Amino acid sequence: MALELCMPQALRHPNAQMRKLAPGVVLSAGVGALAVLGGQVESVLFRAQWLEPLVLAILFGAVLRTLWAPGTQFSAGIRFSAKTVLEIAIVLLGASVSAQTLLAVGPELLIGIVAVVALVVPGSYLLGRAFGLPARMALLIACGNGICGNSAIAAVAPVIEADSDDVSASIAFTAVLGVAVVLGLPFLGAALHMPAFHYGILSGLTVYAVPQVLAAAAPMGTAAIQIGTLVKLVRVLMLGPITVVLSLLAAGLPAEGRRVRDASDVEQAPARKGFMPPLFILGFLAMIALRSFGAIPQAALAPMDHAASVFTVIAMAALGLGVDARAVAAAGPRVIATVTLSLVLLVVLGLGLLLLIGG
Repeated sequence: MALELCMPQALRHPNAQMRKLAPGVVLSAGVGALAVLGGQVESVLFRAQWLEPLVLAILFGAVLRTLWAPGTQFSAGIRFSAKTVLEIAIVLLGASVSAQTLLAVGPELLIGIVAVVALVVPGSYLLGRAFGLPARMALLIACGNGICGNSAIAAVAPVIEADSDDVSASIAFTAVLGVAVVLGLPFLGAALHMPAFHYGILSGLTVYAVPQVLAAAAPMGTAAIQIGTLVKLVRVLMLGPITVVLSLLAAGLPAEGRRVRDASDVEQAPARKGFMPPLFILGFLAMIALRSFGAIPQAALAPMDHAASVFTVIAMAALGLGVDARAVAAAGPRVIATVTLSLVLLVVLGLGLLLLIGG
């Protein structure tokens, strides 16, 4: 009896907990399914996905939240989807990269990529603060621009306890500009008469998502696609160290833009002691290590990647369901200015790296 009293409520009454979470999880999954369907419709109509399902999930969720406020019976499941489901997705994402990627790049370019990310993240953060953005939103945009767009924003958000409005605004505006980068970068490469190898490096440094890198690098051929993808994966590897650092700094951030926590949050995620990084970040790094040592079967990689994508879409739908559209619209001009200038900074640093390595 004493042992039962010491157990968390979720473990003592798993069926009750599942019934409590089910409505919100089902709602989030339904919105996510509509987003995936919307992406497929895009592909059929336009032969390309200009807005990925992840972005559509946030938009659809926010629209639904504006038209209809979900009742209290949905709250626990929506919070669970936006937090725990997202953390599971991030852990699975670690299986998509390995230490062998670092060896393939070479030391000179590797150091350059790390340096660019290390400069862009604080530089973009300072730009955001200069435009009056809350500290957490500025950090989300900085990590999105500097590392890997939506995935980085989604991974960093729970570490710094960012508000869902800030997460949604960061992803929405960053994603729109990401499409503009894919369309505009080939013109920049052509104007500068860049060789395919160097254009691939620039693509990998500046474009947000791996599929977008493929689209941006394709006009310059296979060599540009290969090096662009490789550089992009190295940027993804920076997600682990950056989030660990942010977990150490999060307590010192201003209270503005901090996600409001309630009793269910405390129960699901007990307060960390000392400087312990979040468990899902340790899981992310562990997955990279397992992939590097060949401990993950090759046949399991594709299903794990697919599961990570599905869970992320569900989590983004849940975030959208918690969005205050008025707050996102109010932040619009400042976010657009920050994202645009951050991208300019990233392109300038990328071109500078090419000059240093003989581009």
